[in-house]
Amino acid sequence: MGIYDLQFDEYGNTRGLKVNAKGNAVLFHNYTNKGVAFSEDERERFEISGLIPPEVKSLSQQVLNVQEIIKGKESDFEKFIYIRSLFDRNVTLAHALLASDITRYMSIVYTPTVGLVCQRFSAMFRQGNGLHFYPGNIDQAEKILRRYERGDIRVAVVTDNQGILGIGDQGAGGQAICLGKLMLYTQGAGIAPWHCLPISLDVGTDNERLLNDPKYIGWHHRRLTGDAYFDFVETFGKAFKKVFPKAICQWEDFSKQNAFTVRDTYVDEMISFNDDIQGTGSVALAGIFAALKVKAEGLKDQVYLIHGAGAGGVGIAEQIEAALIEEGLAVDEARARIYTLDSRGLVTTDRKLDHYKEKFAKDPDALAWYGNSEDGALLNVIEKAGVTVLIGTSGQYGCFTKEVVTRTLKNTDRPIIFPLSNPTANAEAIPSDIYAWTDGKALVATGSPFDSVVHNGSEYRIGQCNNVFIFPGVGLGVIASGATKVLPEFFTAAAFAAASCVSDEELKRGALFPSVDRLQEVTVKVAKAVGRTAIRNGVAQKCAFSTFDHQMDPDRLDEAIDQMIWRPVYLPLEA
Repeated sequence: MGIYDLQFDEYGNTRGLKVNAKGNAVLFHNYTNKGVAFSEDERERFEISGLIPPEVKSLSQQVLNVQEIIKGKESDFEKFIYIRSLFDRNVTLAHALLASDITRYMSIVYTPTVGLVCQRFSAMFRQGNGLHFYPGNIDQAEKILRRYERGDIRVAVVTDNQGILGIGDQGAGGQAICLGKLMLYTQGAGIAPWHCLPISLDVGTDNERLLNDPKYIGWHHRRLTGDAYFDFVETFGKAFKKVFPKAICQWEDFSKQNAFTVRDTYVDEMISFNDDIQGTGSVALAGIFAALKVKAEGLKDQVYLIHGAGAGGVGIAEQIEAALIEEGLAVDEARARIYTLDSRGLVTTDRKLDHYKEKFAKDPDALAWYGNSEDGALLNVIEKAGVTVLIGTSGQYGCFTKEVVTRTLKNTDRPIIFPLSNPTANAEAIPSDIYAWTDGKALVATGSPFDSVVHNGSEYRIGQCNNVFIFPGVGLGVIASGATKVLPEFFTAAAFAAASCVSDEELKRGALFPSVDRLQEVTVKVAKAVGRTAIRNGVAQKCAFSTFDHQMDPDRLDEAIDQMIWRPVYLPLEA
């Protein structure tokens, strides 16, 4: 018997905690601790009277207090450390703080601050969060995972730490990304913290700085590769499926070919998806859908160029292709409208390619305007292919030059231009420049947050193309519907739902995405769209985490989604 037992209602939402301890044990566990918010009755029942000061404060008063503490911190990195330490002491208060200003605090617990956290992970380490598998314990994966069964795990974010956006291989530090993503699952989808599990697959690192750092706390070896690597992942996958067969496994920050191989290997074996590929593709598609409302044109009317053929870029291409096929195009017709570029230019079939790039590689013989590799340069492809949608995932700052942007404008009255690379220092173009170069005609979204732009007396809000508008809703929709697998159609449905949350007034102001402070509203809409898609495609079952049966009824599914969202308020504690 542990310190607490979860008590659920019919929807699977936590309605209380049965506490099996007294005294300091209640104060020292972050799920049961309320700080000075314990009532007089609770102080007596759990024998903590005298262990905390006498004044009883409400949760809202506590939030105001920690807000003041955070204001006193000099840097966002210090603020991150404080919020994480608060999470480790009092998880409800930490999430109430985030909910009080999600736009501000998301930039601290996730991008851009989390990148620095990954890099300093060993130096700032205070206590373990989640699980760390490495070659020395992977054979015990099932035993280790079973220690978390009591938490009723519903979603795990799993990383091999290699492809962290903008900074690459960070070894054990990649766990910070998992922690941040799961905090956003809680904020957006209301999946309670005790249902979330961050997991690091520590297969080593090729980061020389870490290998030469005696303070590094990860597995101090070069990365496993080849069969050894995939055997390691397989051992984990089999154990996870056995222990948590109904939970979602979100693959996170795997690098390039491994990202696609792992995703495709387990798509039918586990309830899993890769957010860097599918979430990125879906949120970019949502921005395109919103922009097309302004253009009053269809998806089939555009020509797409993705500059940067990594996991995110190819994921965007895949999602555009899937949406075009859903609109009735054949596969070859859809792919004919999509061009991808990597560091060597247009991706073509006449050169050696990583496998994941092959599906969107162009046959040079089929392009009348392509004679040699020089013809595959960015500017030439835009001109000759007639590109109307230009998306940057290259990490190459400033590569969307004035000449590139104005050339795209010649192909369409309202070019869609998304410089999506993170962080800001990697953005392909700055929104203010794009507006100036196109006289305000471009439809712009970015990967990093940018301030509004004033052009010709009008103010334009820059929508952030952020995966947070997609992955929490996909997760909640899958859980609520009892979906047995994650289908590509889920991400098209999610994109439509997210785009529908952008009002006509926001579109007039240039915003192609909702503001982050509407995160939970967007997430719920995405979840309902995903759940209904699961029902329509025959992969929905009774939710494994509730007794409420939606019986494949979309309206009852909507009710289940509304009711199963946990919100950061103190739960009743029963002795």
